This record gives sequence, structure tokens and C-alpha cells, in this order.
Amino acid sequence: MSIAVIDYGMGNLRSVSKALEHVAGGKEVIVTADPAVVAAAERVVFPGQGAMPDCMRELDARGLRPAVLAAAQDKPFLGICIGLQMLFEHSEEGNVAGLGVFAGEVRRFPDDRMFAADGQRLKVPHMGWNRLQQKPHALWAGIADGARFYFVHSYCVQPADSSVVTGTAEYGVPFTCAVGRDNIFAVQFHPEKSAQDGLQLLKNFVEWRP
Repeated sequence: MSIAVIDYGMGNLRSVSKALEHVAGGKEVIVTADPAVVAAAERVVFPGQGAMPDCMRELDARGLRPAVLAAAQDKPFLGICIGLQMLFEHSEEGNVAGLGVFAGEVRRFPDDRMFAADGQRLKVPHMGWNRLQQKPHALWAGIADGARFYFVHSYCVQPADSSVVTGTAEYGVPFTCAVGRDNIFAVQFHPEKSAQDGLQLLKNFVEWRP
């Protein structure tokens, strides 16, 4: 029983795979660009870093779009960072279409609202630790509401359907940082860089039976 980490050339795959191996309970973790390996895996992790247009281009260049869409239909599926944003219909970043698994847009943090409660100007990208507020989901098991996770991003998702939102945070404005529906869970933060709570989330994913 294997866990496929999709490699389309745009992500820190080593840290993701090592974190998964730490909690996988002996299951094989495979970093792969082979659609057949993705199709054969029990679970699929879809990470990513960088700009959305580059990520979409590289995904298609490697012929991985059909494998990602198929996995999102019927396997436990975890999106991380750009792997969350790519699941939506469209991104302002480069005016590029996403995969359309979720309805909604990916938009940049609004410059005119990037201020902390004390009036201090907030930098974009949002980089560092931030608390999040959970909405009920199995993947939050063992993680306290208000736990802190590590973020690096300039854009955030705006789902058309609020019922898919499973986590929110605030950086100048409230934003969606986790979504879930059926067999899919996806997060804006980096669980592989988020200490014990991040490992707990990955462990929950490895054990998840949606």
C-alpha cells in the first residue's frame, strides 16, 4: 500500500516525503512523475511551490493532469500550498486556469488591507507561523483549535461554496487556509514544516478512511 507524492518539478518534495515516511507506519512513500504510479497508489499527495502559471505548465508538460484529476475523484488526496490553489478554477497569478476540482478563485492578498491590529504594515508574501481556526474534519484529530502552522504565500483561495472550508486564518484579512470534500483535503500551509501538529495532520491523512 503506497503513498504517491506527485513530482511535477515544482516543490520541496524531499521534506514532504521525509515527513510522510516518519508517520507512514511502514507504508511506502514514492515521489513520482509517472501517471501509472499515481494511479496505482493507495493515497496521493499533491504538493507545490512557486508561481501558479509555472506549476500548471509543468503539470501538463509531464502529462500528469489526468492522473491528478483521477486521484482527486477516488483516492484519499492531500493538496499542499500551490497544490491547494491548483485545485481551484482560476488564479489571478498570471490569469491562469486551474484544475477546477473546486469552484472559486485564487486571489492575491489585498495591498490596501495589509495591516496588523496595531496598524503595522504587513508584508506579502505572508511568511511564517500563523494560528488557524478549524471547522470539523477528521484530519484535525489530535490538533488543538488555534494551533500554529507554517505559511509561505502571496495568494489565497476564495471558494465559491463555503461548505468546503475546513480551516481559516487571518493575515490582514480572514482567509481560507484549508478545504475538504469527500476524499480531498487541501491546505495552504506546509504541514511538513509545521512541527508536531504538521506531523499529526500527515499521520491523520495516512490513516484517513474517507
